[in-house]
Amino acid sequence: MRLSTIVDYSLDPRTIADAVAALERAGVDIVWVPEVYTFDAPSLLGYLAARTTTIQLGSGILPIYSRTPTLLAMTAAGIDALSDGRCILGLGASGPQVIEGWHGVAYDRPIVRTREIIDICRQVWERSAPLVHHGAAYQIPLPPERGTGLGKPLRIINRPRRPRIPIWLAALGERNVTLAAELAEGWLPVFFIPERASEVFGPSLAAGLSRRDPSLDPLEIAAGGPLAITEDPEEASRLRDLARPHTALYVGGMGARGKNFYNALVCRYGWEAEAATIQDHYLSGRKAEAEAAVPDALLEQTSLIGPESYVKERIDAYREAGVTVLNVVSVGPNGARDISRVKHHVS
Repeated sequence: MRLSTIVDYSLDPRTIADAVAALERAGVDIVWVPEVYTFDAPSLLGYLAARTTTIQLGSGILPIYSRTPTLLAMTAAGIDALSDGRCILGLGASGPQVIEGWHGVAYDRPIVRTREIIDICRQVWERSAPLVHHGAAYQIPLPPERGTGLGKPLRIINRPRRPRIPIWLAALGERNVTLAAELAEGWLPVFFIPERASEVFGPSLAAGLSRRDPSLDPLEIAAGGPLAITEDPEEASRLRDLARPHTALYVGGMGARGKNFYNALVCRYGWEAEAATIQDHYLSGRKAEAEAAVPDALLEQTSLIGPESYVKERIDAYREAGVTVLNVVSVGPNGARDISRVKHHVS
């Protein structure tokens, strides 16, 4: 098992780079740079490539609607060249709230688009022939009847550092999880409860793995949550509560009724009534009530907070559920120490 973490995109880029360099020295294997409606992730990934030497640099995630497929491939190839082969292209569909509300792009055919983007990216990196793709979502070159008729197949000018850059998919819905298991190098779930993962995700994973190309390595899975090692039960409870606003936002406020992937996941875990209550409060502007309605058990089961022996038990549970990369965010007062201890347990 390897260890990864997510950067706080609200911080100054230089502060982030200093922190990532320290994480690298502590033995963290992968750092993920988010991109929502923030500064773009590739700029920071390029900066981190210059400030580090061994840690893998992943976009966590780039929305598939915000760039053309070839630009996604070019961006990943550029970061891979800057980092000497340490890039991971994390992709996801995001949701209609961000894609239509921020990017002004229709949120349509996410699974079709993702499948075609993976194919296009791999063609670009392999560079074996000029790019030609005739799909339902993307036509490259653009057919004459849809443009000037002057488009022609092209090949990326630079030779990519690697002909196959790892693609990881953020996926929660059943069809998206199946797609990740079929085509991607890795899968990035959120709110992952290891004890319930087989029941909730198992059929979708099995369906995708049954169609997986034998040339692909085994599917990697990165999952975890907030991390803090403490012997004080009250402090542990307080630190778990720090996730309430984030959880309420995603379960209650991301998307709309009937179109919230995070809410649907919490329902699949068995908290249907609680998920409905969180959403009712959040969409009515009652954020404090939404946060209070988040089940304590959900916060506990999606975190690694407590005595070191308990944290080790949680790590073992994630490993047993098939997680290959423990993805944590340190929330305690002794973050560097906690990361070091967890690194010892995952090694």
